[in-house]
Amino acid sequence: MARIAGVDLPLNKHVVTGLTYIYGIGKSRASRICEEAGVVPTTRIKDLAEDEVLKIRNIIQRDGMVEGDLRKAVSMDIKRLMEIGCYRGLRHRRGLPVRGQRTHTNARTRKGPRRIIGKK
Repeated sequence: MARIAGVDLPLNKHVVTGLTYIYGIGKSRASRICEEAGVVPTTRIKDLAEDEVLKIRNIIQRDGMVEGDLRKAVSMDIKRLMEIGCYRGLRHRRGLPVRGQRTHTNARTRKGPRRIIGKK
């Protein structure tokens, strides 16, 4: 079982796909990690040798934040925006879309289910 950055990776997936299960690693970063570690991207995670797993682990640790550290940094950034009272912070506080999307007819994901005001 490969455990990298505190995440158990699925054994039957390719290495590139399995690495994307780690928060903060997408497809492009996963393929770059495989290239640096000298691992064939289509290798299954269960077929990785211990030294390959160790190389991948070291590269991830060296390159940047993932998992808990990244989640903490993102939440601290959002809290900072809310504290200073900027426009984006106010949108976060009210639970509305932050990046300029329209809210008249859409934005149901952020606003939640419709609240019915009166019945006909």
